[in-house]
Amino acid sequence: MVPMAISETGSLTSVRAGTAQAPKRRGLLATALGSLADLLLPPVCIVCRTRIGNHGLVCGACFAEIDFIAAPLCERLGVPLPYETGDGPNLSASAIANPPAYDRARAAARYSATMRDLIQSFKYRDRHEGLPLFGRWLIKAGHELLADADLIVPVPLYRSRLWSRRFNQSALLAQEAGRLSGVPVDCFVLKRVRATASQVGLTAKQRKRNVAGAFKIDPRAKNEFGASALSLSMTWSPRERPWKLAPRP
Repeated sequence: MVPMAISETGSLTSVRAGTAQAPKRRGLLATALGSLADLLLPPVCIVCRTRIGNHGLVCGACFAEIDFIAAPLCERLGVPLPYETGDGPNLSASAIANPPAYDRARAAARYSATMRDLIQSFKYRDRHEGLPLFGRWLIKAGHELLADADLIVPVPLYRSRLWSRRFNQSALLAQEAGRLSGVPVDCFVLKRVRATASQVGLTAKQRKRNVAGAFKIDPRAKNEFGASALSLSMTWSPRERPWKLAPRP
């Protein structure tokens, strides 16, 4: 009887020990599989494809070529300023002379050569490995706006363009920003009701005419959501007019 009791206790103890060690074994297995994956598909810079230490990042040389927008900046347009303007709000001459229709806007970086390559690869070449990185950049650039936002609304694609591209890059970015910030995302509040020409190469006035009447807000947005909505687009010009949901009466 005693050997049997010892045996049963020993078996129980070994099961508990094995259970306690299971997460450690899974961690070791995940590390081994990750190392094997890196050997077969080594991590490379998402811009120049140079070998780097981790997936979904940019190398030091490419990072240095990204012109990030940082303070001091215009609190309305989000464009960089050469210096602080004084005790009041930092406003650019353009924002004072011709105030935009929206409350505030922010962008992560200028549309320079390296940033343009990243955006075009993401939009047109199905290169989505940089999505988590882009999400972090957006959160850092727009943390003030996100703190006051009730909802993130991505700019929609017309159905024919969505069909040909197979995804909406603004919706992907909005989902990532929502995941990181905790702000709800609704991809169906704003609807694109007609096709438009590409905005590439158009002036601010041409871009405004091009999208005039192309969007419609779902009627439920006026009744169900608060007044503060954050419109998210892959690229943006300070004189474009992001859509703002009407406040509840």
